[in-house]
Amino acid sequence: MQESATLTEEVNHGLSMLIRPAKQSDIPAVLPMVGKICALHETWDGAKYGFLPNPAQRYEWWLSKVVKSDRAVFLVAEDETKALLAGFLVATIEREIPIYRLKEYAFIQDLWVELEYRRSGVARQLVTQTIEQFQKMGVVQIRLDTAAINETARKLFSECGFRPSTVEMLIELE
Repeated sequence: MQESATLTEEVNHGLSMLIRPAKQSDIPAVLPMVGKICALHETWDGAKYGFLPNPAQRYEWWLSKVVKSDRAVFLVAEDETKALLAGFLVATIEREIPIYRLKEYAFIQDLWVELEYRRSGVARQLVTQTIEQFQKMGVVQIRLDTAAINETARKLFSECGFRPSTVEMLIELE
């Protein structure tokens, strides 16, 4: 479980943003954001992101486990002036298959920042704190996937030190 929280004053937008570990009580506010991620991804590639009905509600049980896990990072960005969540990041430690030297790695599952908070540094802070948390846990590699169309995310992650590793390809069979 994450232990630290960072208060950051966003100079550009005058925001008072608290990046902190998620709590069980945050999950209801995170679920609509999960729904937005799913809807966006499905518009980008319905074959890859063909969700079952109500994916946010299906996520709830998993987030309830992740928020208690010491093998995950689940952060929220809280706008303290409005007392609401502006975004979140959830990442887990995964086991590699046993043919590789690396035994485990962290994987960023989801990152979302609400539209009104974008381009204010919130996503960068979430990613940076996630990296710091995994470093403290002794994790030596973090991976993530981005949609082929999501140039903004690739730029952000590149600026945070990530590099391209693989290209996933897909074919639909009848």
